[in-house]
Amino acid sequence: MLLLLVVTSCQKVLDQKAVDSFNEESVFQDLNLVQAYLGNCYDMMDGSTGTTPTDPALSLNKDLLASATDEMLNMQRPNNAVNLKGTLSPDNFGNFGNSEWQFLRWGPLYTNVKNVNVLLANIDKVPVTTDADKARLERMRGEAYFIRAYVYTYLMRVFGGLILIDKPFDLNDDFLSYKRSGLDETVAFILADLDKAIEILPEKQDIEQGRATKGAAAALKSKLLSWSAGKLVNGGYEPSNPLVSFQLGTREERLQAAKKMAREIMDGKYGHYALTGETSDPPANMTEEQVMAYADNFAGIFLQKGAWNDEVMFGIQLKNAVGNQKDMNKSWGPNGYHNFGQNEPTEPFVRLFEMKNGTPFVWSRYNPGNETVRDFTAAELAADPERNPYVGREPRFYASILFDGAKWQKRPDDLAAMDPEGRIQAGTYVAANGALTAGIDTRQAATESWNGTKTGYYMRKYLDPDLEGQYFNNDNAWIEFRYAEVVLDFAEACIELGDIQEGLDALNMIRNRAGLPDRVTSDQAQAREWYRKERQLEFFGEGDRWYMMRKWMIAPDVVKDVHQMLITHYYDGRTKWEYDTKTVVDQRQWEDFCYWLPIPRTEINKAPQIDQNPGYK
Repeated sequence: MLLLLVVTSCQKVLDQKAVDSFNEESVFQDLNLVQAYLGNCYDMMDGSTGTTPTDPALSLNKDLLASATDEMLNMQRPNNAVNLKGTLSPDNFGNFGNSEWQFLRWGPLYTNVKNVNVLLANIDKVPVTTDADKARLERMRGEAYFIRAYVYTYLMRVFGGLILIDKPFDLNDDFLSYKRSGLDETVAFILADLDKAIEILPEKQDIEQGRATKGAAAALKSKLLSWSAGKLVNGGYEPSNPLVSFQLGTREERLQAAKKMAREIMDGKYGHYALTGETSDPPANMTEEQVMAYADNFAGIFLQKGAWNDEVMFGIQLKNAVGNQKDMNKSWGPNGYHNFGQNEPTEPFVRLFEMKNGTPFVWSRYNPGNETVRDFTAAELAADPERNPYVGREPRFYASILFDGAKWQKRPDDLAAMDPEGRIQAGTYVAANGALTAGIDTRQAATESWNGTKTGYYMRKYLDPDLEGQYFNNDNAWIEFRYAEVVLDFAEACIELGDIQEGLDALNMIRNRAGLPDRVTSDQAQAREWYRKERQLEFFGEGDRWYMMRKWMIAPDVVKDVHQMLITHYYDGRTKWEYDTKTVVDQRQWEDFCYWLPIPRTEINKAPQIDQNPGYK
């Protein structure tokens, strides 16, 4: 049951609306109605009700946030990633202002803050008599603190200092008195909510899956503290502006706090969590079967349909039967399966995946100096299969990317004759007479070419190999907080503090689970470079890159035009891979004001006392 609030107001600051007094009085006289009210607050954590394929589910929607980074191209709506075009403004938000990325929108998220404040202000009025009901009510209080902290954390990482509200609006309030607080006060406010949530909430085994737990609140606190230790908010951008840069304390103090929090989670203080799979040294000279076993383990993290494993710290279980549905296979899968191919990996990102022995992938390995073309005969490929750039790569490559020749699903009946093997066809085939046949998954395909890849790749991560996306929605989980993030946040804090070996020990847990050998160095700059690369590969497609690109202030270095990988298969077995840098499939431009989103013009017009973020008018 979801309680939909009847709301009206003569003032529209922050999209605030007062709860109808009759409903409020009724709700807080019935514990079950309070539970339903809380359920509505959960639903609105993403700024929506989250019940249809067009609504977000936490940070999941058809257009992945990763398409606002160097990782990926949204083939269907590239211009909606306005932060990559230099066109982001208070009047032009693209996907940041519509339902696709509603989980980052000012108005809808503040609406949920308002709802949670009503619950917290009235929860002590709820009549309860039994110890069980008292415990249940107290747990709901903890969940409410978690939800408010979650919403404020996401708002803060998008907009900076926030308008902090901890009580219901009163129609007699002077709404023009509400102003944004600085980052120092904003983070302190959120941390106070999280400490209350951690104290109240049970561990995961003592509460229904999907609800806030002690571990979820701890993970959110770790995320917040790690973000707060980044360059962006520690004098990297407008250092004297308290809305976007800390004015109190030091970065070292914030790094120490981030390290301490992550370490406590890793030590089990807030419940048992662990990486999925083996974290000891991987075998040397792995066979193809061993590589694929590691790949299947990693892919399986994102395909959970029942009880979650110990890597999940907070998420949402998609269940078509109860209306919690998303169509990842249909939206992101190849056009040769009657799918839409929306979120496509870029070539520079694909090249980041290492070889299976942990050495870097080097495109020009066989032709030094040539970063665009690989061209080999059948005999050369037979003698050294790794001349094919997709052979011999690390396990996460095969769990994350659909590339030309990748084994995938059986084709739909009407397309099976074109590909009886179920392998991705992202290239062109040249017959002995010179006739050309476009692969079934290209933009020149005989079927639904408009949905074909513009980069030469499709996303594999999250896609269910047993699901026909043409007909069915997905039932797998979306993981918002993963234990792997805690481990990597710990590694980052250690490396930045100069505790290099301690950081590498954590980093190597992630690498070993992925089937890769340890990193070894005593050089901080090298360790930082390795860490950042590892994080990007581990969290590809999960949205993390958008935050890290800003946190580290590396956007000018990584936001580049997108080009296509062209693949040609010849009748005699020769194959040519050409990275076509002459043709731009998506033109991109970075402007530093895009490190922060602007406050929407509509909000400034309603409340002109709200300060705008730097760089915007």
